[in-house]
Amino acid sequence: MIRYIYILISSLFCLATTGQVKLPRLISDNMVLQRDAKLSIWGWAAVGEKVNVKFKDKTYITTTGADSIWMITLPAMKTGGPYEMEITGSNRIVIKNILIGDVWVCSGQSNMELPMERVKEKYAAIIAASTNPNIRQFNVSTTYDFQKSRKDVESGNWQLADPQTVLQFTAVGYFFAKSLYEKYQVPIGLIKAAVGGSPAEAWLNSAALKAFPNHLETALKYRRNGYIDSIRNYDRQVRDNWYKTIWLQDKGLHDAKPWYDTACNVAGWQKMPIPGYWEQHGLKGVNGVVWFRKDIQVPASMTGKPVQLLLGRIVDQDSVFVNGRFAGTTGYQYPPRRYELPAGLLQPGKNTIVVRVINNSGRGGFVTEKPYQLIAGEETIDLTGDWQFALGTTASPLPSQTFFQYQPTGLFNAMISPLLNYRIKGVIWYQGESNAGKPVEYRTLFPAVINTWRQQWNQGNFPFLFVQLANYMAAKEQPGESSWAMTREAQLKTLSLPNTGMAVITDIGEWNDIHPLNKADVGKRLALWAQKQAYGDQKVVYSGPLYQSKTKQGNKLVLQFTNTGSGLMAKGNNELKYFAIAGADKKFVWAKAVIEGKKVVVWSEQVPDPVAVRYAWADNPEGANLYNKEGLPASSFRTDDW
Repeated sequence: MIRYIYILISSLFCLATTGQVKLPRLISDNMVLQRDAKLSIWGWAAVGEKVNVKFKDKTYITTTGADSIWMITLPAMKTGGPYEMEITGSNRIVIKNILIGDVWVCSGQSNMELPMERVKEKYAAIIAASTNPNIRQFNVSTTYDFQKSRKDVESGNWQLADPQTVLQFTAVGYFFAKSLYEKYQVPIGLIKAAVGGSPAEAWLNSAALKAFPNHLETALKYRRNGYIDSIRNYDRQVRDNWYKTIWLQDKGLHDAKPWYDTACNVAGWQKMPIPGYWEQHGLKGVNGVVWFRKDIQVPASMTGKPVQLLLGRIVDQDSVFVNGRFAGTTGYQYPPRRYELPAGLLQPGKNTIVVRVINNSGRGGFVTEKPYQLIAGEETIDLTGDWQFALGTTASPLPSQTFFQYQPTGLFNAMISPLLNYRIKGVIWYQGESNAGKPVEYRTLFPAVINTWRQQWNQGNFPFLFVQLANYMAAKEQPGESSWAMTREAQLKTLSLPNTGMAVITDIGEWNDIHPLNKADVGKRLALWAQKQAYGDQKVVYSGPLYQSKTKQGNKLVLQFTNTGSGLMAKGNNELKYFAIAGADKKFVWAKAVIEGKKVVVWSEQVPDPVAVRYAWADNPEGANLYNKEGLPASSFRTDDW
């Protein structure tokens, strides 16, 4: 018996020291490899172990180094596939269904992360027709690391586009890939590495942060042993106590009949129009829990079938009950409220919808200009108008929580560093909202992201194409200062870096939603820049007008533009809007503006000696309409540096 135990232990020791060939998750079934460039295939094995890689009838042999890493280089290859790759060492791995095409990293924050599922109603026909094995995505799961640069992503696999899988594709990335594939018929592999709410500094490594001492200091704090756990434990205790308190104090849960019960007494409830915010209806400055209730009449034709309940967007959290039964919940304010009600839940005649809203801070309620409907096939019931409401409990604002994934270096180390050996065509980037509070810093912080990634990928100045911030928040009647306009300017200035491109989208945002639904035009506009910067198309009109220079002619300023395409135009054949002009007193007023060839002449009778012009200089420059005739909008700009 002892002899058998000795043999077993010896065998296990042999396996442990010999090891097996292991691959990074990126190198897996359905992957897309970059065409027309030398490629690295790498992995891990026991020190000194020989590894053979067979691909396209050629075999490449290498020996695992002292760091347990092996790597081979494949020659540049043309578009093609599907292929198989066989990797052998002490074990054998076969990677199937490989394509050779173009690989694009899709990064940034929530507007890049936002999946097709969030816009499925808007693009239902496109999703239904999305089957295309030549468009693929690898989704890098969200994680962070402040201690080290990771060698592999935490999870992920390559998915081929079809009506089910495409729902998890980055919407911007999908429309970008779709546009390029339709034009070039080259397989497109998307690597989605985006995190909602993430600031630019989270995507930098520690070396780059030396230029930003405050962020470096923060990163060093997060490296300390136990620091994250102490914050996490404190935040959890605060959060748990807050929610426990409102649960215990919420009259709607502990009344004789809970307020979601159809038989509860609502005689004392007040009324308010939905959508809207309760601060305008007697609950100013109130955080906590407010209950809403609406009785509706449902025709028999809408019963006995699944029904969709749309409740726009709600600040911050909600739980929904229909006829006393729980119908769904959403935990934070940004997702659209879409609840699928099963057949049989609605009944002919009177039905009751109850919404329990938790508001953590700020003003609570229902976001305006969003859909509030009950939908069954072609029939709809409008849910806007008066609802009854009652206060469940008040609460002090919930203290802000620490989002570790937003801290400097964390995302670069965990989500970008593992990709650096993988050859790419370029990067598309949609980010900036989380840095809009510090636009001056962003002038250097954002270029640092581009330069750092190019240095670390070590494949030259690959195309880095980004999205300028959309129009957002309520439009203002008079010219003024704007941190979002300043951030757009920082992005515009970043075009000075080689092989960059910027999609302007100040015409397709939504004033009441930081996540505008129009992702198709965003992807298409990025693809136009890719045609120029990545694919060498010298004829494509890839950008809207960009301000170049100004001259003074009497009481007028004459502006010169690049990227005018086949000519400038005022969209809608109206007069140009959203130009403002100022003299030496720096007081801007709305100006008149007319197009003269590739120039725009700007003046105001209120400013006889003009010095500066601004265009679309606002958080939401609603109505700004300078375009080229190819339909691409001009970037916002200013001629001053005040």
